[in-house]
Amino acid sequence: MVQADPNRTGLPSSFELPCSDETPVDNENQNLIPNLLLFLLEFIWGDRLDWFFSADMAIYHTTGKSPRVPVVPDGFLSIGVERRKQSLQGRGRLSYVLWEENNIPPILTLEVVSQTYGNEYDDKMLIYANLGVLYYIIYNPDYWRRDRHQPLEVYKLVKGAYQLQIGEPFWMPEIGLGIGRFQQHLDGVISREILTWYDSTGSRYLSQAEQERRRAEQERQARLEAVSRLLRMGLSVEQVAEALSLSIEEVRSTSA
Repeated sequence: MVQADPNRTGLPSSFELPCSDETPVDNENQNLIPNLLLFLLEFIWGDRLDWFFSADMAIYHTTGKSPRVPVVPDGFLSIGVERRKQSLQGRGRLSYVLWEENNIPPILTLEVVSQTYGNEYDDKMLIYANLGVLYYIIYNPDYWRRDRHQPLEVYKLVKGAYQLQIGEPFWMPEIGLGIGRFQQHLDGVISREILTWYDSTGSRYLSQAEQERRRAEQERQARLEAVSRLLRMGLSVEQVAEALSLSIEEVRSTSA
């Protein structure tokens, strides 16, 4: 864990620090990927109050040249902090200021590599190591050949240095989550690769919408399977349709 210099005084508060470095992202994934991870985590850990995940938020720390110069990952996760810290404006955190978070650094940081190289494999790696970030994830789906790396790399901090880990999805026991890639299909029209969370068995966590859709499909399948049984009991097509909330056409086609 990062320790603030006890001799350092007069550290600025979050209200005195810029809440963004105002550097625009230059590809869709830099916004999409971390926000999809956040939305899913809101569902998986909906009843927990001891974590915070953010996308494109400044992290202020005391391990660099100045506490007023932040590092801004595309996404990061901290555990053991308040899920929502109220600001005077009631908007939650303006930025992540370590000396206002009991000096708890993120346990995971995520960088999504873009066309404009952002020093993900060198300078930022050193910054996160100095911060004590346990897991550093670099997602590089488009430019990995240019950078001579793999599309997804997970690094773990071991004795102060990052070591590349093997396996996908990769399980992170200290967090209780795995992470890996997934080909997402939207309405059978759009297909895109995303990062998502996995459980300890390697099974992908489903979103609330996916769970509801799967439940609805299972219920519908159960109704269709009941059609023949009810018809054999002597019910008419119309009675079966009404009993199972199916259309007459569905009952007829199922029993054909």
